[in-house]
Amino acid sequence: MDGAFLAWALEAFSGYAAVDELYEGPYCVLSAVDNRQYKRVLYAVLDHAPNHDDIEAFLGRLKTALDERNLTLKGITTDGSALYPDPLRKVFGDIPHQLCTFHVIKELTKGILKAVAKERKRLATSKPKLKRGRRSPKEKEARRSARKSKYIQQKISDLFQDRFLFVQRSLTRSARKRFMHITRGLPQLRKLREIMDHMYALFDRRCRTQTALGKLKKLRQWVKRFTWIGETLKKVFSPHLEKALTFLDDKLLPATSNAVERGNRRHRKMQKSVYRVRSKACLEGRIAMDMLRESRAEGRDQTTQSFEFIPIKSWAARGAGAPGNCAGHSRIPSPDRGPPPSIDECGPSRYLRCGKVTPASEFD
Repeated sequence: MDGAFLAWALEAFSGYAAVDELYEGPYCVLSAVDNRQYKRVLYAVLDHAPNHDDIEAFLGRLKTALDERNLTLKGITTDGSALYPDPLRKVFGDIPHQLCTFHVIKELTKGILKAVAKERKRLATSKPKLKRGRRSPKEKEARRSARKSKYIQQKISDLFQDRFLFVQRSLTRSARKRFMHITRGLPQLRKLREIMDHMYALFDRRCRTQTALGKLKKLRQWVKRFTWIGETLKKVFSPHLEKALTFLDDKLLPATSNAVERGNRRHRKMQKSVYRVRSKACLEGRIAMDMLRESRAEGRDQTTQSFEFIPIKSWAARGAGAPGNCAGHSRIPSPDRGPPPSIDECGPSRYLRCGKVTPASEFD
């Protein structure tokens, strides 16, 4: 797929790329996509798990293709894999390397939900043990324990059903009211929501990287005070979080690697629906066919729009005098097989001349 396809893919290259790997059993597919034009530029199918040498060779192909056309790579986006930093530094030098914010936020939300699950388990252990059988009206303490157990169980159910309220980016008025209701008496859970709000504020495009790093430093100091959280929010102290803020200094650098992820999802869908047997040759052919189809999409759309379709239902009116409704002609003419044969002048063939619909009034 080199040559003509590369000329098309790099014709309007934005300068920003996204690189990712896709695992297909024993094989691995490496892909490089224009992160703003959503065009796949290069791919490679490996029969083993990739290492730094494989990534360096793949990035070297990308650099060669760009140098031949006097193009410059202004920034690159990857996930949090450790495969990319060293090869990127060797091949492209000191270029902005953005970690996909979707993957980073996914890990942070996973930690928040884990902390909520930990609190649900704590509530479950705090439920009073009840005796079997029906409580007597005279046993006030037993009835009080039953009410408390029911209340705690309802609280656990609410925290599970509405757990998404802890990680949702923005809450509506009704959602915030519901959140305050399910966290009543649990101030530590409300702190989790505050931490998540500060997390989302770090990725605000109106900030610069240096400002966001200052906010992150204060957030880490604040989180250290909550010893009850433990290891559930250790991702807040991950160095990946700083790398995910690189895009704030470049308005054109995409924050996510959605361009290459979209191609990977399309590939998985085609693999599942077309065939199950996977080999290196089949994978390469599948991706090459997908890239060829993508390169011809614009011309295909122009061809489709140039066709002029004649709607059949527009002239197939209701009533005894409509075409196809008289005796012997009970079907509407098929657009691919033509009108049904007509013996006299009452069938639909008298209304069709040279592929055009002629009003019936001209024959009366």
